[in-house]
Amino acid sequence: MGEFLTGWLGPAEWEAVRLSARVALWATLVSLPLGVVTAHVLARYEFPGKQILNGLVHLPLILPPVVTGYLLLVLLGRQGPLGQFLDQWFGITVAFRWTGAAVAAGVMAFPLMVRAIRLAIEAVDPKLEQAASTLGASRLWVFLTVTLPLILPGIIAGAILAFAKAIGEFGATITFVSNIPGQTQTMPLAIYAFLQVPGGQESAMRLVIVAIIIAMGALLLSEFVARRVARKVGGL
Repeated sequence: MGEFLTGWLGPAEWEAVRLSARVALWATLVSLPLGVVTAHVLARYEFPGKQILNGLVHLPLILPPVVTGYLLLVLLGRQGPLGQFLDQWFGITVAFRWTGAAVAAGVMAFPLMVRAIRLAIEAVDPKLEQAASTLGASRLWVFLTVTLPLILPGIIAGAILAFAKAIGEFGATITFVSNIPGQTQTMPLAIYAFLQVPGGQESAMRLVIVAIIIAMGALLLSEFVARRVARKVGGL
C-alpha cells in the first residue's frame, strides 16, 4: 500500500498524507486516556459544575473551528500563558509546528471520542459495578476489572472516530499552526493549497480520494473491531 501511494502521489502529496497520519495518531493516543476518564466522570458522577464541564468538552463541536484555533494560539502561542510556561520550563514549542497540529486535531476530535465512550459506559448496568464494590473492591479496581472490559468496544470506536476526525481537521489547524509544507501542512491544508495554484486540481483530487478512503476505512474498521470485541466480551 505504501509503495502504491508513493508511486501514485507526488512528494508533496505523500508528505501531507504521512504528516496527517502522524498528527492524527498522536492526537488520538494522547487524548484517549483523558477521554476515558472524562467520559467516566460525566457518566457516573454527579457534582456541582457537571454541566459546565460537559459544555466545555463539547464546545469545539459548537464553536467555529477558526475560533478554537485562535484560542489555542492565544493560550499556547509563544506569547500565551501556557505557551510561555512550556517554552521557558520545558523548552516545548507547539505553535507553528506539527505538535501544534496534533494539539488542534486532538481538541477538535475530543468531543466525539468522549461521546462514544460515555454512551458505552452508560450502557453498562451500574449493578455490576455495585456488586464488585460490595465485595471490597476499590473504585479503581472495579473500573479496571468490570467497567473497562465492558466498554472496550466503545473505546475502540471512539478512538477510531477521533482518528478519522483528526485526519480531516482544517480550520483550527490552519489558524493555530499555519500551512507550512513539510511542517504543518496536513492533507486538508494541502488540498486547500493546491486549489490556490493553477494546475493543482489533480493533486488536490488525489488527496481527496486518499482522504475518503481513510475516512471510510476508519468507519468500517470501527464497526468491525467494536462488534468483534463485543462478541468476545459477551462470551466471557
